[in-house]
Amino acid sequence: MSANETLLRQEVAACTLILNDEGLMGYSGHVSARLPGENAYLIQPIDVSRAGLTPDDLLVCDYDGRVLRGNGKARPPAEVFLHGEILRARPDVHSVAHFHHDLTNVFTLVEGAELSPIKNHAIRWRSGIPVHPDPSHVSDSGLGAAVAATLGPHHALQIRAHGQVIVAESVRAVLIDAIHFVENAVTMYHAAALGRVRALSAADMDAFAVAFKRQRHIDKLWDYYVGRGRTKGFLPEDWKID
Repeated sequence: MSANETLLRQEVAACTLILNDEGLMGYSGHVSARLPGENAYLIQPIDVSRAGLTPDDLLVCDYDGRVLRGNGKARPPAEVFLHGEILRARPDVHSVAHFHHDLTNVFTLVEGAELSPIKNHAIRWRSGIPVHPDPSHVSDSGLGAAVAATLGPHHALQIRAHGQVIVAESVRAVLIDAIHFVENAVTMYHAAALGRVRALSAADMDAFAVAFKRQRHIDKLWDYYVGRGRTKGFLPEDWKID
């Protein structure tokens, strides 16, 4: 196994464990990572807990959901097609996270309750947050391709009455984006209780973007969450993810 794949395995496992600790992942959901130089990606098996995932548990699948490398008879999650079709359609995306945060998904259930960027780091979604209309389990390639089509060039979507999909340039980035996406939704939900919500304007987002250094922000927060995970004992000290 290459050093790159070893590191990616550790990052996917760490991202999953952190999202579980943050209350985003829970008993269902998955993180994938494209393997450089291969038409394949890492993803967790269907029957391994998000609270105990290890790097060695991960499967290597192709874009059609077939297992290329794995442990014994381990199977990918039923929604493996969501990851494969997005990675097939979006060469700029190197990691996908799918999870089911109920409060965030509330914005797909109420007429006129559109989720908008209201916190500064939500400028990541200034191009839009589409809502995929079909709440079905994404359990075949056709359904996966439909989700990828709804996502289009954007960096996140919601599946109506179902959950969230976040895409990014790396596993570290998808972790931070997933956390910020939920933070933005929770903040908007609570702000709406006080009155009319003021979303970020184009001018607001332009002003914030001038000084914002995305990679530096990702590195800072990744180090924070990894450090906290090690302090809490669910991230091993020997994983080379610092």
